[in-house]
Amino acid sequence: MKYKAYQINEDNGSFSGSMVELDRPSVEQDHVLIKVSYSSLNYKDALAASGAKGVVRSYPFVPGIDVAGEIIETSSSNFSIGDRVLATGYKIGMAVPGGFGEIVHLPSNWVIKCPNSLNDIDAMSYGTAGITAAACVKKITDANISNDLPVLVSGATGGVGSISVGLLAKLGYEVHAITGKKDQDEVLHSMGASKIILRNEYMSEPVKPLDKGIYASAVDTVGGDILSKIVSMVNNDGVVSCCGNVAGAMFTSSVFPFILRGVQLSGIDSAESSLSLKNELWNLLSNEWSLNLKDQTKIVPIDKIDSEVNKILDGNQIGRIVIKHGE
Repeated sequence: MKYKAYQINEDNGSFSGSMVELDRPSVEQDHVLIKVSYSSLNYKDALAASGAKGVVRSYPFVPGIDVAGEIIETSSSNFSIGDRVLATGYKIGMAVPGGFGEIVHLPSNWVIKCPNSLNDIDAMSYGTAGITAAACVKKITDANISNDLPVLVSGATGGVGSISVGLLAKLGYEVHAITGKKDQDEVLHSMGASKIILRNEYMSEPVKPLDKGIYASAVDTVGGDILSKIVSMVNNDGVVSCCGNVAGAMFTSSVFPFILRGVQLSGIDSAESSLSLKNELWNLLSNEWSLNLKDQTKIVPIDKIDSEVNKILDGNQIGRIVIKHGE
């Protein structure tokens, strides 16, 4: 039996994607076969499609780190045929063919049952970006950060940033959003941001060892010098949740924010998080932390994904792209 997939091929160092038909895999012990209804497009998927070193082991390959669908075959007692399930992160779409295919073959301990209150489209409107944002925000709420001061979010028009803005606003925080996109004020305000800060203006002054502590906490999705400045501007006992590096993998800081203000820098790795944490985050997103993401989500058929990959690599993607399989 064959299934359709969007596969990335390499030809003399050049990478391109196309729809192909692949053989349905046999189910290994403690694995499941999932018929994928929807996936989503993440920055890591776009890197896989571009041939970026260190993302995918070898080509040809099917990307897609997010999966929503139905169990069609299982060798695990934890699942039954027909179960609606979600899978995100781990090695999906990196070492194991991912959600850009109509069928995925995954270890059962990478998979959770989808909350009943969440449909597949809404689940993939969150995807890895959503549970990463939820993990970032949970660090802040677990520290009982008050809403007396604003919370700062960098990369605010991206997937993680936009959902973080929405979650923090829903939880009663005043959210200030950093963006490099000059014409997105209306979009960011609709997401829940009360103040928009242009990235160039934010970085116009040099980073100080310790700046005015005007933010209660922050979610940083970009890294680099922006993270350096954010850390210096967080007030006493604040939390900076750090989850991205598109602005640079290195940053510089003094010890002053940490020893004079007790600032916590919390790294977020939702891909390799425990299944119990992922369950907790999905349950939050499907209940008390639920957001209406329809206005910031675009649904794209899998065979039309090329242009969206280029947008996200060029830094022009806004919100979330959900990938649809089938008619």
